[in-house]
Amino acid sequence: MRIIVLLLMLLVPSLSFAQVSSPQAVSSQIATPQITSPQIEKLNKLDNDISVLYNESKDMTGTARDVVRLQLLNKNDALREVIQELIDERTDETHGILLKQVNQQVTFIADASKYLLNKIATTEKALEEETNEGKLLAQKSLDESRRFSTRLLADQWTNYQWLKLLDQSAPAKEKALIGDIERRLGFMSASLTFDNQQEALLSKQLKSATEGEKTTVQIEHILAQRKVNNDITTLQFLVTLADKMSLDTTQYKQQLFQATGTLTDELLNVDLILSIISTWGEGAGDWLANNAPELLFKILIFIAIILGFRWLKKLTRTMVKKAVASPNLKLSRLIQDFFISMSGNVIFAIGLLIALSQVGVDLTPILTGFGVAGLVIGFALQDTLSNFASGMMLLIYRPFDEGDFVEAGGVSGKVAHMSLVNTTIKTFDNQVIIVPNSKIWGDIIKNITHERVRRVDMVFGIGYSDDIALAETVLADIVQSHELVLKNPEAIIKLHTLNTSSVDFIVRPWVKTEDYWDVYWDITREVKIRFDKEGLSIPFPQQDVHLHMVEKPAE
Repeated sequence: MRIIVLLLMLLVPSLSFAQVSSPQAVSSQIATPQITSPQIEKLNKLDNDISVLYNESKDMTGTARDVVRLQLLNKNDALREVIQELIDERTDETHGILLKQVNQQVTFIADASKYLLNKIATTEKALEEETNEGKLLAQKSLDESRRFSTRLLADQWTNYQWLKLLDQSAPAKEKALIGDIERRLGFMSASLTFDNQQEALLSKQLKSATEGEKTTVQIEHILAQRKVNNDITTLQFLVTLADKMSLDTTQYKQQLFQATGTLTDELLNVDLILSIISTWGEGAGDWLANNAPELLFKILIFIAIILGFRWLKKLTRTMVKKAVASPNLKLSRLIQDFFISMSGNVIFAIGLLIALSQVGVDLTPILTGFGVAGLVIGFALQDTLSNFASGMMLLIYRPFDEGDFVEAGGVSGKVAHMSLVNTTIKTFDNQVIIVPNSKIWGDIIKNITHERVRRVDMVFGIGYSDDIALAETVLADIVQSHELVLKNPEAIIKLHTLNTSSVDFIVRPWVKTEDYWDVYWDITREVKIRFDKEGLSIPFPQQDVHLHMVEKPAE
């Protein structure tokens, strides 16, 4: 804004619209009533306002003067809009007025462009002598000057098109403007390439700079970023203007796409697409030609390290497998598998990191990313981590192992598989149920097959009229004659309860865990057969119902 205000202060004398197209001058050219159209009146009013504002600004200072100068610029923009409207609806009567106004605009913009180019050159020279802090302000002022200078080119091109419509072409000036645009396109393209390289170099230096160097490098990096952004903005504007002049801007659009990565409708242009593909192909070919030997060597090193650590992973797993299988450790199968798997994976992960470092990959951001990702995943997977923690507790305390029959998490069956997150249980009717470890660890765990021997608890009843001694003899004979019943510990056969309908005996033989159900079923079957043979009854609940007949009383 300061540049615009200063520019107006210096250029308004050359823009003396009141001197060239004052209301009196315009009125002298009006020969027919058609000239008194609203547009002409608006043109005269703006012309008069510009003259008044300029005269007022001479006696003003400070902020008030800056405000008036800004009003002057806005009035001139409004004046150009009116000129455009009048040109679109031009008549023979308005031809002379429009021609004078357009020529006035041509002169003004030519003087403004010349002034801005001189100021840009002066600012660039002063920029080199500024301190780092001063460079930031000077760079901002320089960028504003360049953007305003570029905008003036577009206005001048519009002026020349107006002159064509008013039958006063300026081919020499138009050709000179096109040449100026072509030179600026080439300069801004080279400037963008250079500033991009500087920004990338400073970005690398900033990562490795010491604390004392960081402040200086940061300021230089900010300056480089501002230059790149200004180069992109200016080049985009110039490309748009050059397209209006029917100039070939394919290479500049390609450069803008590479610098910004922004997809636009212009990328649908076939020539631009072919140019981008061709450039990528040439770049890839040059890169391969220069870097192929080094790249091939790094790939071979990477493959060799990976293969070496794969062999080391297998060797480590074999050694750990033998170590954890030692009878002295008495580790469960689950924890053995855990140590074997983890040892191999850790060795291979270390090998992968070493291989990546050898091919030039910076491991610092990777490890940092793993840490951040671990934190985020930890919050997102709280339930899974709870299962993981429960799995670790199951590994440490070993309440069961694979192959055990358990009642845990509300499920009964054989433990088919267990991981650090869940446990797979196969029920007795061959259903597969996957239970989260947190459900198992947070509930009662009953390991049915943990011990080598179990006691079979059975209850048999006889009638109150049956011989108790005979029943004890028969039950003892059945238990002692079964080949799977253990002699030690000794079986227990006792009269236990005088029940409502029966006299109950408890029969408790000891068996191997795997023989539990065979003994249970065999003894139950044999008791029924022997009781029937010996005349011992097996009572069942009975209920007597007595009916009393009530006689009907005589009438």
